[in-house]
Amino acid sequence: MKLIVKFNLILLLVFAVGFLATGVILFRLLQHNAKQEILENARIMIEAALAVRTYTDTQINPLLATQLKYSFLPQSVAAYSAHQYFDQLHKKFSDYSYKEAALNPTNPSHRAVDWEADILTKFRESPDIQEIVGERDTPNGRVMYMARPMVIKDEKCLECHDTPERAPRTMIDQYGNANGFGWKLNDVIAAQIVSAPMQLPIQRANSAFVVFMTSLAGVFVLTFLTLNVLLVKLVIHPVTRLSHVADELSMGNMDVPEFQLPGNDEIAGLSRSLSRMKKSLLKALKMLEA
Repeated sequence: MKLIVKFNLILLLVFAVGFLATGVILFRLLQHNAKQEILENARIMIEAALAVRTYTDTQINPLLATQLKYSFLPQSVAAYSAHQYFDQLHKKFSDYSYKEAALNPTNPSHRAVDWEADILTKFRESPDIQEIVGERDTPNGRVMYMARPMVIKDEKCLECHDTPERAPRTMIDQYGNANGFGWKLNDVIAAQIVSAPMQLPIQRANSAFVVFMTSLAGVFVLTFLTLNVLLVKLVIHPVTRLSHVADELSMGNMDVPEFQLPGNDEIAGLSRSLSRMKKSLLKALKMLEA
């Protein structure tokens, strides 16, 4: 097997291993970063919802306290404000969704579906869990969801959700007395669930992966060709010439022209050594003839 073939086989093997390892590591890293980007967006949405709820409880609700004695105003409810905020956001970013899913909500539209009920069950069974992240398929594609428990920490909430008798009459007139009651202090009564689409970040990650790997392959091809040209010019051709000179000398052909390379590298040194060997052979032959 020729030297250039061995060289190329080793080079191809090294590239194949490096290309595969780089591809696996890069793909996992880009996918991880894409999912972290999605989670960061989800966290921002949840924090935005909490900010809206806090604003409603601390600034809007006190202003409407008098009117609530005569008519129920949903704007005074923190959950209503949060959902209204995200309903407006949903009009522009339709793939994002927000829901305060509950098993026994005052508003039936907030009732948890099966997969949301499973999340609520996990929060209730494991109070130490403060966040659940997962993925699920939807008609619009795969989404990542983030859920956080909503716990009754303030006894003021029980004024509206303890028993129908304690709840404001205006709220009973609005929603009835069948739902949203029986809540207790420190109970997990709902889960904030944000769903964010995975398609766009994953597509970006895949595009970056393809561009990088294509560039890496291009760099290898250029390196491969450059090394082959240098190998042929600096090693293969000179060694072939020197091998031809050595063969002729070994068969007694002293008329073969000398082949010396300029420089101080190993091949040039070999050519000078071969030239000295020819001169030594010529002197030895002349001595024998004398």
